Amino acid sequence: MSNDKTVPFDQAKAAFDASFRVSRTTISVIDAMTQRGAVKGEELSAIGQLRDQCVQLAQLCEAFQSEHEE
Repeated sequence: MSNDKTVPFDQAKAAFDASFRVSRTTISVIDAMTQRGAVKGEELSAIGQLRDQCVQLAQLCEAFQSEHEE
């Protein structure tokens, strides 16, 4: 018996759209926090890693959207 599960396109697109919105909002919040000095120095590494991950996710979502434009 196969464990291979296929997600319907509409559900996958909704997940990518939500991921795109969340990642872009997180990037904006991180940028605003750092500009205002709301982050301690020892937190900057973790915040930077989170921002980098969100940028990568946003890029994946943009690529997905461009490949599946209707």
